[in-house]
Amino acid sequence: MTKNHLIHETSPYLLQHADNPVHWYAWNDEALKKAKDENKPIFLSIGYSACHWCHVMAHESFENDDIAKFMNENFVNIKVDREERPDIDDIYQKVCQIATGQGGWPLSIFLTPDQKPFYVGTYFPILDSYGRSGFGSILRQLAQAWKEKPKDIEKASENFLDALKKTETLKTPTKLEKSLLDEAAMNLLQMGDSSYGGFGGAPKFPNAANVSFLFRYAKLSGLSKFNEFALKTLKKMAKGGIFDQIGGGFHRYSTDAKWLVPHFEKMLYDNALIPINYVEAYQITKDPFYLEILRKTLDFVARDMTSSEGGFYSAYDADSEGDEGKFYVWSKSEIKSILGNDAELFSLYYDVTDGGNWEGHNILCNNINLSTVAFNFGISEDIVKEKLSECSKKLLTARSKRTLPGLDDKILISWNALMITAFAKGYRVTGDVTYLNISKNCISFLEKNLFVEGKLLRTFKNGNAKISGYLDDYAYFVNALLDVFEINPDPKYLQLAIHLGNYLIDHFWDEDNSSFFMTSDTHESLIIRPKSNYDLSLPSGNSVSCFVMLRLFHLSNEQKFLKISTKIMESQAQMAAENPFGFGFLLNTIYMYLQKPLEITILNNVNMEIINYLFNSFLPESIMVSINNSKQYEALSDYTFFTGKIFDSNSTNVFVCKDFTCSLPLQTVDEIKKTLE
Repeated sequence: MTKNHLIHETSPYLLQHADNPVHWYAWNDEALKKAKDENKPIFLSIGYSACHWCHVMAHESFENDDIAKFMNENFVNIKVDREERPDIDDIYQKVCQIATGQGGWPLSIFLTPDQKPFYVGTYFPILDSYGRSGFGSILRQLAQAWKEKPKDIEKASENFLDALKKTETLKTPTKLEKSLLDEAAMNLLQMGDSSYGGFGGAPKFPNAANVSFLFRYAKLSGLSKFNEFALKTLKKMAKGGIFDQIGGGFHRYSTDAKWLVPHFEKMLYDNALIPINYVEAYQITKDPFYLEILRKTLDFVARDMTSSEGGFYSAYDADSEGDEGKFYVWSKSEIKSILGNDAELFSLYYDVTDGGNWEGHNILCNNINLSTVAFNFGISEDIVKEKLSECSKKLLTARSKRTLPGLDDKILISWNALMITAFAKGYRVTGDVTYLNISKNCISFLEKNLFVEGKLLRTFKNGNAKISGYLDDYAYFVNALLDVFEINPDPKYLQLAIHLGNYLIDHFWDEDNSSFFMTSDTHESLIIRPKSNYDLSLPSGNSVSCFVMLRLFHLSNEQKFLKISTKIMESQAQMAAENPFGFGFLLNTIYMYLQKPLEITILNNVNMEIINYLFNSFLPESIMVSINNSKQYEALSDYTFFTGKIFDSNSTNVFVCKDFTCSLPLQTVDEIKKTLE
């Protein structure tokens, strides 16, 4: 079988298309020059390896010899992995939203040789259907228009370009005050589903940052309804099919409002962002249920998504053996054959029936309490728990013998950084040192392989790191370094965080528009220099940069960090109040700024009662550094955060500072409680 140009790539998504009859190129100088030299339009297809509809379109159209022949004759065909090139994806997703009102993957864009879009869509079926043109018809119409109506195409491309440029304009600064958070919280709660939690109807995404904001607003306002809604959301998610009940970890989103039927991909970023909600839920409620979901999720990533070198893989596909979800669903007869006498108990708890709850199969979910199962079988709740645990292990072993969904094993620095944060926060509430070690190992791996000549590279695969880092790579990694530094304050983490923070300002900052560009000033030029402002499935690079600049200011006392952070908040605060769904992470940063961060220093963490109290308290406005020994303290004493405090080798001293005023050394939990109150 003839291979195309993608055979030389490392992206698993691009390699999936290396034996298509389409003469695919990656996005590179060779492909762009070919389009100009031959005056051919570009067909740009953007997707990712775990994308179900990307696979469908590939099978229908890109593996079709007749379609491929026409594409090869009339277009220069370029494939992009949106996870490797978020800048290209961002630009053309915005074009798709301008044109159609929505975006998504696969993204299908037709460009002039100078990269200007003139026709855009997402998935196109191969044949005309339901009044929609099929991909074959679209190709023929656009190839003909390119030859016969060049002025129409030029006009369409210029209109798109004008609209694109307007999306990057300056926002009027807004005064930062509590009323913005009041407005945002009320608007967000109105979008909530009071029956099943979450926001909106189907499909329903986890939206981790929004849940975190509701927790913060509940603390700020003293109104319990915000906590109650956020906790309901987390309970419903954890009991639904979106959570892998026996293997741990969350699928990408729910196709229904009840969280029952997921889109079965498992993305690293979801399994990094969602656990933080469960950490916070546990800190607020002390309910071990949330701790259990946290552990199951982190253990899944440690077991199934971690490379031998310490980096984290990107995603698992939804499909195995050509069927979506096949790896995860069960028949009742199969469960009976594996579990024997315990099958009925397990089936009652996890809603397993002969007819199934999805397309004749069973997605494991939980709609009844342990007490109901215990009553039904005349045994104690502890015995039910024990049996469910044993059954889950048996089913997990049986499932591991099935054909695994495809694994996207590239390592992205931004998503890895999110996962470092999740393991670090998981360590705080579990005390499981394995989680902290996983975080530290991943930082070491990223430093060794993706930090080159003072700069970050984005992606790593087969020993090869490439592509200059984007805004989110820098911002997420600085955040991760600070999260590990707070627990394990090795000065090198803070020094690297400050270095990368300065690099961000020097190479990404747009002074005229009070925000960061997605790409550095040394990056390849595209039709616009894009920006990322919205917190959706992932927090935006600008929101996380804003947060880390605020943290860096408090740790280093360098005023420029505070100035940058404030400018971002002021430029976007009004939009965040009006449209909180798209600004959850930024709202959390505004909350921290308005509350004035608590600077908590724990010197000599020998008193575990104090450590456990502070680590298990919900203090989202805090910067809390726990110093283990006098050597660490001496190495940090030049930073104003730590000056003027006394290290006692015999006892634990806690200092709480706020608004440039510090407490006396606190040595008991009661003293700390009073000071925090």
